[in-house]
Amino acid sequence: MNSRLMEILDEKRREVDRLRKRGVPTDGCNNVPPIRDFKGAISVPKKIGLIAEIKFASPSAGIIREKTDPLTIGQMFEEAGAAAISLLTDKRFFRGDLNHLPRLKKGVSLPILRKDFILDGIQVIESFSYGADAILLITRILSRQQLKELLDACEELGLAALTEVHDRDDLKRALECGAEIIGINNRNLDTLEVDLNTSLKLAPLVPDRHIVVSESGIENGRDIRVLMRGGVRAVLVGSVIMKSDDVAGKVRELVWAGRIRDGKG
Repeated sequence: MNSRLMEILDEKRREVDRLRKRGVPTDGCNNVPPIRDFKGAISVPKKIGLIAEIKFASPSAGIIREKTDPLTIGQMFEEAGAAAISLLTDKRFFRGDLNHLPRLKKGVSLPILRKDFILDGIQVIESFSYGADAILLITRILSRQQLKELLDACEELGLAALTEVHDRDDLKRALECGAEIIGINNRNLDTLEVDLNTSLKLAPLVPDRHIVVSESGIENGRDIRVLMRGGVRAVLVGSVIMKSDDVAGKVRELVWAGRIRDGKG
């Protein structure tokens, strides 16, 4: 596992310890709308569901976009046809902020995925309290027991879980633990290199009743059409959208590409 990722996880464990000591805060989380159907939103027949991500920075890319009001961005995503929104909430490494989530939830009608490094059940409760409709669970950083417990916690609260895998072993473990939405991350966690073939190799191994989401490295409509033919049902795209001078236009491009099969509308 890449040393940078190990650094992030060490910091996240410290955050979890602090959260356990102070408890889940509720300030600013009053009157958050009820849970929305993330799974249904990203699995509409005959098209790729676009999960558009609000992401200002990453350890691999540095600053992606100068800080902009997340609500403004989220509303652009919705108007341009995105199926759901992913909000990065890690502060130190991704310049995110969990406190943006309640306001974003109130300002859009799309389901919202909280994207962070979830290691403990208290973070699931925190996500629910702040208005998340789904959370990301990264199989590689969790033991089998942790993954099963976190999936069970999500089910109990009504949250969807996007369970991220990177190879066959991850996929096998995720399926054995009951994951229903499988996110295939095209980024290698050791080298941080990106290869869309990761999705194309793993997607056929996912049972039909599950939803396959491709993550990382998706740049344009051509990529989406290739992934669609490979059995992918949804894509999570952040950097290429957030870097664009025309955020709404880029989202529309990706959404439109996901409605086309073999060059036909």
